Amino acid sequence: MKELIQNNPMILLYFILPIFVFFFFILSIFRQKKFPPGPKGWPIIGNMMIMDQLTHRGLAKLAQKYGGILHLKMGYLHITVVSNPDEARQVLQLQDTVFSNRPATIAVKYLSYNRADMAFAHYGPFWRQMRKLCVMKLFSRRRAESWDSVRDEVDSMTRVVATSSGLSVNVGELVFGVSKNTIYRAAFGTSSGEEDELLKIMQEFSKLFGAFNLADFIPWLGWADPQGLNTRMVKARASLDCFSDTIIDDHIKRKNEKDDSDKDMVDELLAFYDEEAKVTDSDDLQNALRLTRDNIKAIIMDVMFGGIETVASAVEWAMAELMKSPEDLKRVQQELTNIVGLHRKVEETDFDKLTYLKCCIKETLRLHPVIPVLIHEAAADATVSGHYIPAKSRVLVNVWAIGRDKNSWEDPDTFKPSRFLKEGVADFKGGNFEFLPFGSGRRSCPGMQLGLFALEMTLAHLLHCFTWELPNGMKPSDVDMDDIFGLTAPKATRLVAVPSPRLLCPLY
Repeated sequence: MKELIQNNPMILLYFILPIFVFFFFILSIFRQKKFPPGPKGWPIIGNMMIMDQLTHRGLAKLAQKYGGILHLKMGYLHITVVSNPDEARQVLQLQDTVFSNRPATIAVKYLSYNRADMAFAHYGPFWRQMRKLCVMKLFSRRRAESWDSVRDEVDSMTRVVATSSGLSVNVGELVFGVSKNTIYRAAFGTSSGEEDELLKIMQEFSKLFGAFNLADFIPWLGWADPQGLNTRMVKARASLDCFSDTIIDDHIKRKNEKDDSDKDMVDELLAFYDEEAKVTDSDDLQNALRLTRDNIKAIIMDVMFGGIETVASAVEWAMAELMKSPEDLKRVQQELTNIVGLHRKVEETDFDKLTYLKCCIKETLRLHPVIPVLIHEAAADATVSGHYIPAKSRVLVNVWAIGRDKNSWEDPDTFKPSRFLKEGVADFKGGNFEFLPFGSGRRSCPGMQLGLFALEMTLAHLLHCFTWELPNGMKPSDVDMDDIFGLTAPKATRLVAVPSPRLLCPLY
């Protein structure tokens, strides 16, 4: 044997090489990063065969099997799903600088003018100044026009419902119209009949944002576009360009005709308008930020998406839950009678005293968060609960599942507003991670205060001004509570109910 090896040394290599290969294979297994548990995937496509389960309900079922943090692989993309408060705290608070980025699909990049907005911009100086602009200029309590539009449109809604006394009213369409008109007026200063055109554009954007595009997960398939999504995206953005350019040009022409009290959101944005974008970390917002036309158009898109569907959906869900729970409906209306009386409508000064109304709103947002799944992206490699999260991973925080977590909530699937009367119960300001309807940390909703005001004002008027009954002998148990998954999760079927006047004073 020794002579054989001396005469042919390659034989030794044949013996030793497999040993080294085996050794490095074992070593690689021990060094392998520990991903969260999750379903096994196929080569190349990973878990793409279960794409239909990437909804708030589907992900909640996967969490029941694999735990509060799980891992999926969609083509080349790693996805981590968080479904309990502890991991949510790590992502949204303890490591929020790592997870403050937003991922962007092909549709999002194109339709947001390459992240020229606030919602999809990566965390950094531009995003910080854009958020400051939104908080200080667009959604500030000092911007009276935004809040006045809520009051005016709620009054208009009350008149419409009063003239429909005894008839079936599509509550979903009613509150959607209120929300649409409110946001349109706050953003553009008028309500001129163009709302329906913008609504069609936003609906197409929503479909494109939610469409499954193979190229998002297997990039080298992007050239094929078998679904025709690229063509639809070009057409949709061209429609928004046409609409937004008309609005912007009109505001530029009338710029010198308005005083500060007449300014709407577009006027506020145009104060920062320049042909070339500029951003610094200066505390002086006016000198730190310059916006291009694309920035302004992208922010218009954000406001439309963030303001219309979210408030309307929350009001409809609250009415549906109360129609399904007559005892809670009776209790909240009795509170309105005791605090406000039957001789006038609700006013803002009443809100702080309407404790049970606020409980009903909180319970609605717990069961039906306006954004059911928060989407983040890891800016760098990270570890959550001992599990490896690679950079560029998509991190999904399932707010819907967390709000129904049996370890955080008693009888979690039942509508029980009274749970919020207890001492120390979670609030939605972002510090309690078992209740996150507006998100938390750097990426929490900047329009929360305006949204809550619109929600409280609309719901309070519907409940105080009218009694409501289900049509055609329907029972409370017959109210359909299914939802549709998308950027939001509205009711699958609109709520229809029959109003009759409740107050002893004129309603209009």
